This record gives sequence, structure tokens and C-alpha cells, in this order.
Amino acid sequence: MPESEIKAAVRWKLKDILNFPLEQATVDVINIPTDQNAPGRARFVYAVAARNEVIKRCVDNSQAAGVDLEVIDIPEMAQRNIATFLEESGRGVALLTFNDDGGLLTFTAGGELYHARQIELTAPQFVVEDAAQRQRNFERLGLVLQRSFDSFERQLNYITLARLVLGPMLGQSALEEYLRANLDIPVVSLDLTEVVNFAAVKGLNDPAMQAQCLHAIGAALREEGGT
Repeated sequence: MPESEIKAAVRWKLKDILNFPLEQATVDVINIPTDQNAPGRARFVYAVAARNEVIKRCVDNSQAAGVDLEVIDIPEMAQRNIATFLEESGRGVALLTFNDDGGLLTFTAGGELYHARQIELTAPQFVVEDAAQRQRNFERLGLVLQRSFDSFERQLNYITLARLVLGPMLGQSALEEYLRANLDIPVVSLDLTEVVNFAAVKGLNDPAMQAQCLHAIGAALREEGGT
């Protein structure tokens, strides 16, 4: 299919999936790079859809605040922007982040997003006082991650993952220790100060604040003209 027709085709595909009328939707697509050594492999894209009224509200709020809005991003791409700084040449990286709303696991390589998965566990669930419940949350996450890695390896076996990077959060060291012991991939914790200079914003030295602002930071790292 010609590049110019992909967005229209995806928009039409979404008409039976969206829970609101298609004419009220803003739709965009994110191309997933194919295996250069297998040009005949099926091509995939991510579809992103939002209500027009939500987009308009973002634009109106930005204009009211005197902000020159250029892009409205999504968490997956914002996280991709951070992961780009964590990659090793020729290898991919998995980045796992949590905040009070939930978790997000992304797989990137060569500065491109290949796969993303929402995780229905929140940062506070990993620091609950009940040790037994905390352990169950660790185990639940471990199972989700193992299934995600297995699925990624089956579908995108031409990408070798170098490591899993755990984003900043309270209880980061305990979760990192658990994941290291239970996953067959190197696990390290992300120090955002290695990616961004927070000298002018002292509050962002706090891991909990970094977790809450991580996607906003990632969005700010978008390169002009990037996708």
C-alpha cells in the first residue's frame, strides 16, 4: 500500500473498534520498522486515536497558557525518546516505568518503537506495607514481563534485547533485585540524571517526582521533525 494511503486505510479499519463515531476521531499511525533481511515480512503499524474534543482541549489550554504547541505526544513515544539514550549499538532495550496510574513496557531499537504494553500495576503497589501482598505484586509483574518477552522474541526475533531498564520509582532497588533474580535478561535501574541535567529543577532529583514527570520529560526530548 502506498505510504500516502496508510492513514486513511487505518482510519477505516478503526471504525468498528472505536467506542465513539469515527468522524469525531483524530487518527495517526506509527510505522513499525520491518526486518531489513526479510523484505517480504508483513508490515505493521500502531494506530493512535483520540476524540477531537480532547485534542481541541489540549490546543485551547496551551494557547491560553501562551505555549506554542507543536506536537501532542503519547506515553509510548515519549518513553521511546528516553530509551533512545539507553540503547547499545545494534541491540534493543526494554524500558519499564511505573507511576500512580499504571505501568508501561516499551521495546525499542535504533531509536524506533517496536512494541509497547500497558501494565495494570501502579507504583504504590510495589511499596505496600503488607510484605505478602508486595511479594504477590512482584510475582504478578514477573509473569507479565516473562510473557511479554516471550511474545516479543516470537514476533520480532531479528532484534536482540541487551537489557531491561527499570524507570525511577519508590522501591526501585527492591523491585530491581526481584527482577534480576527472576528474569533471564540483565536488569538495571535508570538514573534519569544520566539522560537529563536537572540542575535547574532540584525537585526532579527525587525518584517519585521523576516517575510522575517521566513521560513529560520524554516528550520534551522529541527531536524536531521526529515521529
